[in-house]
Amino acid sequence: MPINNIKEFEDKFLAPYAAKSCNSLGRAHKEEEHPYRSCYQRDRDRIIHSAAFRRLEYKTQVFVNHEGDYYRTRLTHSIEVSQIARTIAWALRLNTDLTEAIALAHDLGHTPFGHSGEEALNELMAKCGGFNHNLQGLRVVDCLEERYPAFPGLNLSWEVREGIVKHSSVFDIAVKIKEFFPKKMPSLETQLVDAADEIAYDNHDLDDGLTSGLIKEKDLEGLEIWEKINRKINQKYAKIDLSSRKYLVIRGLIDLQVTDLIEHTQSVISRNKINSYAQLQKINYKIVDFSKEVKELRKPLRQFLMQKLYHHYRVMRMSIKAKRFIRELFCEYAIRPKQLPSEVQLRIPKEGVKRAVCDYIAGMTDRYALDEYKKLFNPYEKV
Repeated sequence: MPINNIKEFEDKFLAPYAAKSCNSLGRAHKEEEHPYRSCYQRDRDRIIHSAAFRRLEYKTQVFVNHEGDYYRTRLTHSIEVSQIARTIAWALRLNTDLTEAIALAHDLGHTPFGHSGEEALNELMAKCGGFNHNLQGLRVVDCLEERYPAFPGLNLSWEVREGIVKHSSVFDIAVKIKEFFPKKMPSLETQLVDAADEIAYDNHDLDDGLTSGLIKEKDLEGLEIWEKINRKINQKYAKIDLSSRKYLVIRGLIDLQVTDLIEHTQSVISRNKINSYAQLQKINYKIVDFSKEVKELRKPLRQFLMQKLYHHYRVMRMSIKAKRFIRELFCEYAIRPKQLPSEVQLRIPKEGVKRAVCDYIAGMTDRYALDEYKKLFNPYEKV
């Protein structure tokens, strides 16, 4: 589809308030656009082919990599977010290419060992600007990925970079950077990725928690949202094994939330008579959101996960141990930077020792960080 046909397609099929590729604010380094792919399609492909994206395969979601190969990783989570987000974008007539690019990039700045790794780096970098994985994601795509001779980073479009910076959820804080108009709400495509992220990690962490045995099905009794779906499954299937019922309930939970999000967002758009992208940016609250009823249903589930899974003693042990690994690696590299790979040492004059070390550790997978720890601190491990 030639570029002029892409514009024709977007004008015909996308909503007037969608982020259209022909209206993109462009790239930091000017490039000739591709005749058959929009800027957002190219961004999505650049993200998928990046080293940072591949490393997500061995970065923790909740369970550390060696706990088992069934559990979600940052990579499988990103793919799941992308699929949920595409469904929502299509139903709302938003730009699915931009949505997919933001969804696939939203976790690129995450450290090894999940949020415990981020907390450790933030403490260690407190006097040097701290650490925020959204900001780190922007650093990854703007300068740390080295793939093109003409410019640093991936040179993504402004809208995808905005989606990375303004990503927000219970675990994610949007970064305020002047370039991205911090007082303005992000695109609907960014907003729906935030919601898709929450839907994915709530329900898939529940799935992993049940599979691991840290959560028992009886623990979920009394949670209205669980019982609401479970009753329907039991009515339809008289005899069903636990594994199959778990799958069907998780699927039902996702469907309930996605459907509610689409229908409630459509009603908000209609009620506010939003009919342009410019009009959308004047609204100072999230448009893509759940109804009040579903918010109330979701709240006890999230509290349950926090108490029973994220604060489970085994998860806490993993978290505390992970922080110890990160702290010891950081201090050893910062004190003796000659132990760093040569390409990392080359960034020290410009970035400073601590930021170079921070970037290096943040880019590690769980497995690589554990291997580095052994090499540095186990006298019998080959270096």
